[in-house]
Order: sequence, then C-alpha cells, then structure tokens
Amino acid sequence: MIRLNGVSKRYADGTAALENIDLTIPAGSIFGIIGRSGAGKSTLLRLINGLERPSAGEVLVEGQALSTLGAAGLRGLRRRVGMIFQAFGLLANRTSAGNVALPLELAGVGWAGREARVADLLERVGLADKAQVYPARLSGGQRQRVGIARALATAPTILLSDEATSALDPETTRSVLALLADLNRDMGLTIVLITHELDVVRAICDHVAVLDHGRLIEAGPVGEVFAGSRHDATLALLGEER
Repeated sequence: MIRLNGVSKRYADGTAALENIDLTIPAGSIFGIIGRSGAGKSTLLRLINGLERPSAGEVLVEGQALSTLGAAGLRGLRRRVGMIFQAFGLLANRTSAGNVALPLELAGVGWAGREARVADLLERVGLADKAQVYPARLSGGQRQRVGIARALATAPTILLSDEATSALDPETTRSVLALLADLNRDMGLTIVLITHELDVVRAICDHVAVLDHGRLIEAGPVGEVFAGSRHDATLALLGEER
C-alpha cells in the first residue's frame, strides 16, 4: 500500500528531518509510528499525503510514485488519503454536518449526494443526532468523531492519524480507538497512526516503526518490537511509561 524507498528530507536551513528511510506499510494494516518529539513522525505523514516532497528517495502510494504526480494528481491522491488531527481542525462556524460536507463540496459533489453521504458518515461514527450541532457544543471525543467522519467523506483507502487521541481522556481514547479498529475491519482502511502513547500502539496496531532523530531504527509486529528490542531509543520509550 505505502512504500518509502531511501527517503530523506532536508529543509532549506540544512535541518535533516528524515534520513534514508526504507519502510513498507501493508494494505489493510493499522501501522503505528512512534518516537520522541522531533523524531520526524509528522514529516513522514506529510510525505505520504504529498504535502511535502522528499529531498531524496521515493514515496509510493498504492504503487504510484508521488514524484510523478502533478497538481491534479496530488489532488486526487489527497482524496484517497484521509487525515485526522490532534486539535480536530473543525470549522467553528459550521455544524457537524457542515464540517463533514466540506471535502465533498470541494470535490464538486452535488447537494443531494452530499446530504446522503454526510448522514451515512455521521451515523457510522455514532453522531447522527449531532448533525446540526456546532463544534463548541461537542465534547472532545465527539469533535474527533466528526473529524474522522470528515476524513472519510471522499471514501479514502488510507487514513492518517496525527496524535489524534493525545488530547482525549483515557475512556474517550478507548472509544475512538475502537471506532478506528471497526473502520479498519469493516472498510479495509489502511491506517497510519502517529503517537507517543505506547498503550495506543498496543491496543490497536498490527505493526510499529520507531523513529529516532530522523532515522528508522526498527520496525515489525508490535509484540516483537516491544518484547525483543535492544535499541536504546526504543528501550527509553518503553522505560518512560513504567
């Protein structure tokens, strides 16, 4: 589904965000990416959805090299790659339904098609009764569910989650993770989940990759990486939760 071949990212000031990353994310998996702040996790997500270009190497999504895509191709890619955020990113002047409808409006979907799709998605995330409620009157967990529904509006095959549960309390986090697991199972979504919370990775992920100072230090099934790691950076992350 997603491959990074020798990917590096350097910024104009010489800062190296990622160095020579080789990574394969299988279709239909829930793949966790962990590391301390500044490890390069968010940069990696922006490379996958084409918001940034690598300085070296190649990113392939569904077999397509992103370097070959022009503006129209990148717009098409972003309709296939949904994104959910830590701070929800909802528009305060739009209702839940209005927020979910926004990507469909931008894609040129007519009113009748938007209405049916929005109703279906809000039902899917358990918020059918909140369609006309504004974000300020929603709880954090409800806002994140609206964000998930919006990310699904254009029927993506990939869902990227950037610290989407870190602002939520433990019980709400569990409910949002259960929803993501359901979407993965029922819709076949590939989910790439950035987090600093190891319990989140244990709860939902099939595989995990560990980044440290822009380098991929290990990747594999969650149980194998957490139980068998001898790398100092991974052991430090594991030690921090004890």
